[in-house]
Amino acid sequence: MSLPFYQRSHQHYDLSYRNKDLRTTMSQYQQEKKRSAIYTHGSTAYSSRSSAGLPFPQVPDTSYSQQLPLTTLCHQTFFFSFFLLRQSLYMLGFYFRLTDSSLLLDDYSSKLSPKTKRAKQSLLSGEEKENLPSDYMVPIFSGRQVHVSGITDTEEERIKEAAAYIAQRNLLASEEGITASKQSTASKQSTVSKQSTVSKQATSTLQQEETFEKKSRKVAIREKAERLSLRKTLEETQAYHDKLNEDHLLHAPEFIIKLRSHTVWEKENVKLHCSVAGWPEPRVTWYKNQVPINVHANPGKYIIESRYGMHTLEINTCDFEDTAQYRASAMNVKGELSAYASVVVKRYKGEFDETRFHAGASTMPLSFAVTPYGYASKFEIHFDDKFNVSFGREGETMSLGCRVVITPEIKHFQPEVQWYRNGAPISPSKWVQTHWSGDRATLTFSHLNKEDEGLYTIRVRMGEYYEQYSAYVFVRDADAEIEGAPASPLDVVCLDANKDYIIISWKQPAVDGGSPILGYFIDKCEVGTDCWSQCNDTPVKFARFPVTGLIEGRSYIFRVRAVNKTGIGLPSRVSEPVAALDPAEKARLKSHPDGMLTCPCCFSEGIIPGPPTNLSVTEATRSYVVLSWKPPDQRGHEGIMYFVEKCDAGTENWQRVNTELPVKSPRFALFDLAEGKSYRFRVRCSNSAGVGEPSEATEVTVVGDKLDIPKPPGKIIPSRNTDTSVVVSWEESKDAQELVGYYIESSIVGSGKWEPCNNNPVKGSRFTCHGLVTGQSYIFRVRAVNAAGLSEYSQDSEAIEVKAAIAAPSPPYDITCLESFRDSMVLGWKQPDKTGGAEITGYYVNYREVIGGVPGKWREANIKAVSDEAYKISNLKENMVYQFQVAAMNIAGLGAPSAVSESFKCEEWTIAVPGPPHSLKYSEVRKNSLVLQWKPPVHSGRTPVTGYFVDIKETKAKDDQWRGLNEAAIKNKYLKVQGLKEGTSYVFRVRAINQAGVGKPSDLAGPVVAETRPGTKEVVVNVDDDGVISLNFECDQMTPKSEFTWSKDYISTEDSPRLEVESKGNKTKLTFKDLGMDDLGIYSCDVTDTDGIASSYVIDEEELKRLLALSHEHKFPTVPAKSELAVEILEKGQVRFWMQAEKLSGNAKVNYIFNEKEIFEGPKYKMHIDRNTGIIEMFMEKLQDEDEGTYTFQIQDGKATGHSTLVLIGDVYKKLQKEAEFQRQEWIRKQGPHFAEYLSWEVTGECNVLLKCKVANIKKETHIVWYKDEREISVDEKHDFKDGICTLLITEFSKKDAGFYEVILKDDRGKDKSRLKLVDEAFNELMTEVCRKIALSATDLKIQSTAEGIRLYSFVTYYLDDLKVNWSHNGAGIKYTDRVKSGVTGEQIWLQINEPTPNDKGKYVMELFDGKTGHQKTVDLSGQGKPIFCRFKLKMPMIADRARVLGGLPDVVTIQEGKALNLTCNVWGDPTPEVSWLKNEKSLASDDHCNLRFEAGKTAYFTISGVSTADSGKYGLVVKNKYGTETSDFTVSVFIPEEEARKVASESQKGNQKSSQKSK
Repeated sequence: MSLPFYQRSHQHYDLSYRNKDLRTTMSQYQQEKKRSAIYTHGSTAYSSRSSAGLPFPQVPDTSYSQQLPLTTLCHQTFFFSFFLLRQSLYMLGFYFRLTDSSLLLDDYSSKLSPKTKRAKQSLLSGEEKENLPSDYMVPIFSGRQVHVSGITDTEEERIKEAAAYIAQRNLLASEEGITASKQSTASKQSTVSKQSTVSKQATSTLQQEETFEKKSRKVAIREKAERLSLRKTLEETQAYHDKLNEDHLLHAPEFIIKLRSHTVWEKENVKLHCSVAGWPEPRVTWYKNQVPINVHANPGKYIIESRYGMHTLEINTCDFEDTAQYRASAMNVKGELSAYASVVVKRYKGEFDETRFHAGASTMPLSFAVTPYGYASKFEIHFDDKFNVSFGREGETMSLGCRVVITPEIKHFQPEVQWYRNGAPISPSKWVQTHWSGDRATLTFSHLNKEDEGLYTIRVRMGEYYEQYSAYVFVRDADAEIEGAPASPLDVVCLDANKDYIIISWKQPAVDGGSPILGYFIDKCEVGTDCWSQCNDTPVKFARFPVTGLIEGRSYIFRVRAVNKTGIGLPSRVSEPVAALDPAEKARLKSHPDGMLTCPCCFSEGIIPGPPTNLSVTEATRSYVVLSWKPPDQRGHEGIMYFVEKCDAGTENWQRVNTELPVKSPRFALFDLAEGKSYRFRVRCSNSAGVGEPSEATEVTVVGDKLDIPKPPGKIIPSRNTDTSVVVSWEESKDAQELVGYYIESSIVGSGKWEPCNNNPVKGSRFTCHGLVTGQSYIFRVRAVNAAGLSEYSQDSEAIEVKAAIAAPSPPYDITCLESFRDSMVLGWKQPDKTGGAEITGYYVNYREVIGGVPGKWREANIKAVSDEAYKISNLKENMVYQFQVAAMNIAGLGAPSAVSESFKCEEWTIAVPGPPHSLKYSEVRKNSLVLQWKPPVHSGRTPVTGYFVDIKETKAKDDQWRGLNEAAIKNKYLKVQGLKEGTSYVFRVRAINQAGVGKPSDLAGPVVAETRPGTKEVVVNVDDDGVISLNFECDQMTPKSEFTWSKDYISTEDSPRLEVESKGNKTKLTFKDLGMDDLGIYSCDVTDTDGIASSYVIDEEELKRLLALSHEHKFPTVPAKSELAVEILEKGQVRFWMQAEKLSGNAKVNYIFNEKEIFEGPKYKMHIDRNTGIIEMFMEKLQDEDEGTYTFQIQDGKATGHSTLVLIGDVYKKLQKEAEFQRQEWIRKQGPHFAEYLSWEVTGECNVLLKCKVANIKKETHIVWYKDEREISVDEKHDFKDGICTLLITEFSKKDAGFYEVILKDDRGKDKSRLKLVDEAFNELMTEVCRKIALSATDLKIQSTAEGIRLYSFVTYYLDDLKVNWSHNGAGIKYTDRVKSGVTGEQIWLQINEPTPNDKGKYVMELFDGKTGHQKTVDLSGQGKPIFCRFKLKMPMIADRARVLGGLPDVVTIQEGKALNLTCNVWGDPTPEVSWLKNEKSLASDDHCNLRFEAGKTAYFTISGVSTADSGKYGLVVKNKYGTETSDFTVSVFIPEEEARKVASESQKGNQKSSQKSK
């Protein structure tokens, strides 16, 4: 018959173990005798381990490779016997391991257990170890490292179920069922727990197998012993794990042996004993008269010991002060309990042997602590540099640490350091690491998570002594990727795991992002991959969810994400890996990886399994239902599977749920059920033989959340704790089921913003909220959380101000006798340094008699507390000596009494001078001053006190170095001491004076160092906007208990009707209601509970006047103007009126006034106010004639006013109007091509003139045309407008180039022109620049020998007549004669010296004058006379005969039309030169109009009769002979008078327009 696929799988699965297990069976039989002793010994060891607390031994599982052929009968005969033996031993070893791991859990689950850890020892003997195979490892279970085949678990995994329950699931699992008979006749064993199914089945199986086989007596006895051993093991295991129930384990402290009172003699020792029970182990604290005993305060006085629950307080060398009530307070998490005893110390009045007591004390037993290196006295463990309350954020790193100081120090002996979170030990993991450096312990978080939030405790143990320190760590949520998304869930754990599903649970986050959380998405990832997949399509609200669709045997990790209407939040921290296996299979693989012993010959095929039993609904939500059942007793010898069926309530229409795949585990989760609908369920078993009968149906189950959301907590009560924390307590939610904890939120009063105080739910009804702002008032609310969700918020608590809790004050000090009478005394003392955070309400005085140096019993001097720091004690005995004590009280209670005063004798004071002043104190300490205050003496003497003297000396100075600070007595009871040396320590005293004289000095005040401490601040006067005058003071060094106290002339102003004081946080303000002459004085502010922090401010008559004037300004304020109203013209010709105020608020208003009428925004006016900058503006498009007048801006800003006025009348307005119109036209002009820079000139390096202009808004079609004197100038090259520059180059500029130049830009958008006047002054300025350039171009003077003599010359770029040339010889100007001449030929400027003589030697200077500056060139002929003269003689004939024009012709001739022109010049040359004339570079012949003559070979005549404009031009005279040629040029210009007049007028008008444009 063909088997089902799942049965074939099971058959194959079982075959993998058969041969090996058969071999193991024979090996066990052969080694039976040896192992029997081991097992018996193991059972005994287990019993002793349970009682003594030692680790359990591990039973080895031997296996040899021996084969033994057996028949089927042999298999049936021997198999069951040895299978049961094997199974029993297997279970026994399994339980040993489970028990050991559970005990390991016990060590960690006990909250901060002080038990010392011990090493685990194996109980196997050496012979037994030798008999083990060489490759076999004794399977001692370690709670930290578990080797499992095919399963991935982390080191943090712990076994959570009890041993009996795990064994039960192993027996019921389909692959690991213990073979059993169909009919079980075994009776229940009375010694086995009724709740343990495992023990019943195991015992039943053993009894049945005794009937199947004949056994020898020895075998029967052995097996019976094994059964008893197994039964005992199960009973003890069950009993032990019953104790693991926390409700049974934890209990409050209980005194087994209470304290007993003792009466002892002085100098004897006494011991107080008590014995305390409780779990966790209570911490015992000892008190004396309700004050904790500090063994470090009096070393050797007290010895406190704690051993094995016995606690001892030893008091050494008792004295009278040790008479008191002693209390031992035992406390743990469940509560606190105290035991009381009294110790009375009596004084021995006779003689006694002190050595007896000392000897007795030395022989009394001391406390020792045992270390691996010997004995040491009691260890003292202290923590320094401790970590405080810490705040972190998800994803950040954090480190907690402290330095550990242990005395005495023992080398090579390190303490045991253990960290705890919320009482649970912390093991190193990938999230947290611990480090011990030898003196410092550190706990480091590599990646903070909200799961890390909690109370962290470090415990350091040395021997039997330990100390611990705790602080809270808060972890805030990481910033959300989507604003408004919820925070991440936390504590994702796997509640239940099997082959078919894994139930995941988590905790809801405290922050929902501002909108309710709609549900959660669960993601899974197979271990070893990075692929996350979402497990649910729709969000689930219930904080538990079964994940299905897993692959059997593989491990997974999970995470959860919350979602609200905004989006999905960040994922939680991933869970620990969990395998998709039944717990029984998982445990079997851990404890026995090689498999179970099975044998195919023992299967009885064909048995249909019976119905499952105990079917129940273990969990039901609106999303799913979880069923659980027990496998049937009738199941055959093979594995079984299950089919789950459902039907609607009230019907019998059963439907199979898992139709495709059968269920392998006895648990199943059902989905897709209709919410609110009722169902019944039943289960059938199946195997290869078929499907069995169904189980009994469950009760009707309604689909929905059975777990209700908890109700909100009640009675939220905050209480003060520290200056940054508040303790919040509440009433727990009523009828809450499966409560996870509580979330607490805080809000600053009035802010409306709530912040979470914890991100990890806390259990209990009390929590300390840290990280609050000192001085702020907060309200709190709480809500509960369970798997169903978060409750509604509780009612808001009452507001509470954050500051430290109130404590009792410290003792007063410096008790002195101020006055003494016959039967009374007046005492004075100083106020305690620490007031405990509350005002001192009074003092209590005690006194006692002192007779013969022996003090008596203390008595109360006052029943009702006294408020002053002085008190008169009456009903004393005259001439009796007394001692006194004073205790201060506030609302927290009575503080400790002061130290015992000196002994004072009660007697009548008859002295006439006053007594000493008292209650000296100093304040306002600065580097060179302080203020000293005191109270008048109680005893004034015979006459009233008339004044005081103040004395001062340096602290280290001798008593004879006191010096007075005031020569005359002062009446004030205060003095400001000036002239102190910075850094010097001083002490002060005060003496009172009356008519009888000066009395005794007071007690010393000080020492005090003259220094200004860092951060010292002074009182500051302030006048607010309403004119209210106040004094303000700020202190950054306040304690939570500090308060501000104001005084005038050092007298409290608390009840003054003229002043009002307001203090908040570290700031205080004293306000004057109506400052006047009555308020003159010194105002000081003191800060209590600090080291004398104070400051003062003096208001005298001058300061009073200043403050009153300033107050008036603030009462009737004006809006200050940064700039008055002004006007400016904008680019388009718009007119902008504007002003700027110093400051404007958001409510500032402006009224715009024109000629006493308000104008408003409209088409003509545009208004704008910039309140940030204070600029007020009004715009007008165009100024018209009717806009002439007065403009005013009126400002109203609160109660402050201001205005500014601008008058625009007459010429001022017309000029502004003209400027506006011009700017408007300019803007229009610039819309087309236009000149960005108008026409101008510049002289180039070549001495040419360059006319240039810069154009803008040019396009390709734009043209440019140049004009001179209204005539167009033809330009060879086309302008390319490169860089927007247009130029016109004029070479060899001269007078003929003078005139009016114009350039025009034009295209289809319009045109623009620019004119440049180069006549008169403008021309002269240009010519000066040209001449300067020419002069600068001149070369150095050179010397040339000619036929006539010597020539000195220099070349220029070109020559103009405007360039004046002057020659000088030896500093004197040269007089030109026929022998010495100067001239210009072309570009050469020369000086000709004919027939030079020795007198012509010397320095020659040529000066070129450009009209403003002279430029010189120099040459020296002193050493060159002879060679030059020689050359002159050789060239003299040739020079003398060359043709030359000696002079007579002008450069330019200007003549009126119709006039006659006559020119004459002299010519020289030998032979006589030929003479010719040129006009415009062309030959000119003589005619009737132009007569040209040359007479006597020396004179040439040029005559024109009746000149006309045609005669204008350039003329030249050319003379030539055989020695050379020379040309002399001149220009003739003919003008018509009428045309010249019109031209001059026209050019003058154009020049004026151009000048106007350029000026604009």
